[in-house]
Amino acid sequence: MTYAEIAAALPDSAVTSITGLPYPHLASGKVREIFDLGDALLLVATDRLSAFDVILPDGIPGKGAILTQMSLWWFAQTSGVIQNHLLPDQAGLLANKYKLSRDLQLRSMVVRKLKPLTIECVARGYLIGSGWSSYQKSGAVCGITLPAGLRQADRLPTPIFTPTTKAPKGHHDEPINDAQGAAAIGAALYEKVKVTSLALYSFGHERAKKAGMILADTKFEFGTDAAGNLFLIDEVLTPDSSRYWPADSYAPNQSPPSYDKQFVRDHLLAIKWNQTPPGPRLPADVITRTQEKYLAALRNLIT
Repeated sequence: MTYAEIAAALPDSAVTSITGLPYPHLASGKVREIFDLGDALLLVATDRLSAFDVILPDGIPGKGAILTQMSLWWFAQTSGVIQNHLLPDQAGLLANKYKLSRDLQLRSMVVRKLKPLTIECVARGYLIGSGWSSYQKSGAVCGITLPAGLRQADRLPTPIFTPTTKAPKGHHDEPINDAQGAAAIGAALYEKVKVTSLALYSFGHERAKKAGMILADTKFEFGTDAAGNLFLIDEVLTPDSSRYWPADSYAPNQSPPSYDKQFVRDHLLAIKWNQTPPGPRLPADVITRTQEKYLAALRNLIT
């Protein structure tokens, strides 16, 4: 789909729950609902928004469609790096086989049934967010010692792999080092996802650069099939899982403006929310500007 088609199809109000589907509901994530199609899964991205691992009471209208369409674009772009969980002919499956409404088609994916890894795979090329906080305290991120004297948002000498635990909904993911990651999923598989995550990050960074953006960091999720083959799953390189900055205004020694939900995080920090449920309501202007940022990232990439 074109950017104009996606933008024109977005709903006026946020869709924060999915009801009425004739398929067994398996699980709810922070953003996605998972339904059982028998030999496959249906992933439906709602417009829910989480920050600091807490789902906020207000969603962002159309965010699920933006995330899904951006993921589909990136899955196609990265297919030469690693296979992914999408089944062929997504449009045909959603519209014809499962007969979903137009809105649900935009926010849904039909995917293979795979076993998700128990870690989240974070790749960083810049020193920002929790990585910056860790560096200030110890000079290291996830056990990786970095050069002294780095500033906030500095580009790292080389991208680093900084995985985390995969915490249940409502709990915080915790950073882990290489030894802990290898213990969690096995040394050989850990090395494979580390190498693949860094390759995907480098690919995404170069492609984002062509779109006038900097991909500062991102989170990948992987799964395996019964034969142990590795797949890229969930979403990929979206503003929910990644930190994008406009390249023309980037400068270190500050938290750069972004196309992602850092705008919401900054608002929540400013009002001194304690980062525990329930989350606070978001002002209308924060909701509108957040939608604009997500749309801008999509437009930059696919147009």
